[in-house]
Amino acid sequence: MTVPPLRPSCPCGSGEAYDACCGRFHRGAGHAETAEELMRSRYAAFAVGDTAYLWRTWHPRTRPHDLELDATRTWTGLRVLDSGEDWVEFVASYDTPTGPCEQSERSRFEQRGGRWVYVDGDMGDSADS
Repeated sequence: MTVPPLRPSCPCGSGEAYDACCGRFHRGAGHAETAEELMRSRYAAFAVGDTAYLWRTWHPRTRPHDLELDATRTWTGLRVLDSGEDWVEFVASYDTPTGPCEQSERSRFEQRGGRWVYVDGDMGDSADS
């Protein structure tokens, strides 16, 4: 497993240091206790390019056979709009060579073996900001 380099602040927007926030989940030193915490850590994994973490936290029945991140996409921000026990609605911002965009999603999660995993989500359209 490739561990991303240390970052001063966590990409999830918590305001905490990456290593103390989502970085600890990425390196296996803890597990998300809520669906929102898992969603934030998965966003941070997209931001730092940690595909191994994304794979481990994706439900086996819905995850893709392989996972390749878009190298032209730079994740720039996360806004959580609403959440419940097993779902989170959010907007993730990113930059592309053609300009800034946003992706909205209402994600669903399940507990599997006592740990939260991402199941699937209903995505909104990507749009220029």
